[in-house]
Amino acid sequence: MIALNKPSGLAVQGGSGTERHIDGMLDGLRFGSEIRPRLVHRLDKDTSGLMLIARTSQAAKRLAESFRDRETEKLYWAIVVGVPPKKEGAIDLPLAKRPGARDRETMQVDHEEGLKALTHFREMDRAGRRAALLALWPRTGRTHQLRVHCAEMGCPILGDRKYGGQEAELTTIADPRKLYLHARRITLPHPSGNGELKVQAELPPHFRRTVEAFGFSTTGDRENE
Repeated sequence: MIALNKPSGLAVQGGSGTERHIDGMLDGLRFGSEIRPRLVHRLDKDTSGLMLIARTSQAAKRLAESFRDRETEKLYWAIVVGVPPKKEGAIDLPLAKRPGARDRETMQVDHEEGLKALTHFREMDRAGRRAALLALWPRTGRTHQLRVHCAEMGCPILGDRKYGGQEAELTTIADPRKLYLHARRITLPHPSGNGELKVQAELPPHFRRTVEAFGFSTTGDRENE
């Protein structure tokens, strides 16, 4: 397989008005193989970070099974505006598409019709009560899950005007055109069937600059057993 560190702003698949996307570039990642690489999961266009691409049908099958059977642990980092109500915990709020929204992928908490959505979080560091660096482990894979859950917790992800409005901006210290959500690490059974695979993606420049501007410590993303 291939591990990509996707930049923020690059779509994974095409759609209305989207001509440049990862799926359209996969022929360029054959590296001499007759088999076209395959997508096995997605990231939001504005989310940066780790994506795994299968190079064979066997790898695609095993990776898809790992994602489907929740054998895969995903870790995200997010800079949020404000701080969470506690240092670590779980957000268990069901999500459904927001009716009538112009963007069909806009989600909302819906306790009657929503699908289960569970996120574990840990505060890695904070800058007073202005902002915090969070480690996030999504236990389900709902659309915009981390973005909605952070906003519902009272600390929207920096740059996420869709769910945080103007409160999600800190224009004096961060690029308002960027979303500060990064797919940091994936841990899963190795597709070869032997052992465990752990892959990590370095932070993109906009995220790293803001971490440094706040003086955040980037330790503390290891989850307790």
